Amino acid sequence: MSRLRESPSADLARLMADGYEVSIRHGHLVISNVPYLTANGEVSVGEVLSELNLAGETTAPPEPHTVYFTGVPHKAPGVPMHEVIAMLGTQEPIPGLISNSYLSTKPASGRYADYYEKISQYVRVIVGPARAVDPRATARTFRPIETDEDESPFVYLDSASARAGISTLSMRLATGPVGIVGLGGSGSYILDLVSKTPVPEIHLWDPDDFLTHNAFRAPGAATLGQLNKRQTKVEYFASQYSAMHRGIIAHPQMIDASTIEHLSGLDFVFVAIDTSPVKQEIIQWLTQQGIPLIDVGMGVSRQRDALGGIVRTTTVTQENNAHVERRISFTDEREDEYERNIQLADLNALNATLAVIKWKKLKGFYRDDVNELHTTYTIASGQLIHSERTQ
Repeated sequence: MSRLRESPSADLARLMADGYEVSIRHGHLVISNVPYLTANGEVSVGEVLSELNLAGETTAPPEPHTVYFTGVPHKAPGVPMHEVIAMLGTQEPIPGLISNSYLSTKPASGRYADYYEKISQYVRVIVGPARAVDPRATARTFRPIETDEDESPFVYLDSASARAGISTLSMRLATGPVGIVGLGGSGSYILDLVSKTPVPEIHLWDPDDFLTHNAFRAPGAATLGQLNKRQTKVEYFASQYSAMHRGIIAHPQMIDASTIEHLSGLDFVFVAIDTSPVKQEIIQWLTQQGIPLIDVGMGVSRQRDALGGIVRTTTVTQENNAHVERRISFTDEREDEYERNIQLADLNALNATLAVIKWKKLKGFYRDDVNELHTTYTIASGQLIHSERTQ
């Protein structure tokens, strides 16, 4: 099985970014699904295996310069690539991988600078004749790379970060478990965004069932069969996003005074529940515990025969919480006509996006020149306003 870290050496990251099927097995670098021309002139696929030279946890210049290959590459039907084939014969360089040829080719400098240069060179040599027969033949398949449970929170490797060269920045988000309290609207979009980051665990709290009206303001598309199961929201979303991210833990219960201690040990919390005194208790408790949080909310109403309102994102930390009382309402929504609002998927998604962007700023993933604690978006005017700077 692959043993690739989320922040691999630059040369291995570049191979993955280019779409090669990379794995590390028994201390060897393996590239799968490499097309080659067989003896009878057909295109098949094999695996290139290279010894992996390491200096601590990062790669060192490749030694030796040779590789094993599970096939026998030909430059034409019946004409093996004698110029690169150093030896023919069956070998088992690592358990479970049977090699049929041992290849040798060196760069003009006499030594490969890194594994990207080495693998790219061998792939070009092997694949060239195969492409002459089938122009679509390529080793750059961009297939998902499965990871081991103990090496990554993702079920398959985060090649997007590798392709963008931001794996190191992404790891700043892997600092501890994150909680999401409330999965009704904005909370589900927060999960959608956070599940694409390397946080080790994502805890979900919501006691309500996932019903038809929820499906119309949630990411993705629930099937009729899923709605008929009448799962709780947290169970539904956990099952959906566990296909991509390990460690999504469903808690089908409400967070209140009797359960609030379940939030202990979290690194960060997103609060996405309706306005109520319970929200005030949660925010006060998290602040006292030194657990930073972002609270989201919005109010939408009919105005001049159209919908208007405000989307709000408020950040609270132990050091910066004096703004809470003037920026977050804790009046029970049953007594507040304004809070009996419509929820729309686009506004829920915007609310979640603003919250997750701010969380990433707090973690150092994004630049933060303003250090705002409170952001509002007004629908009618299109104004995005930042206020309440950190002290």
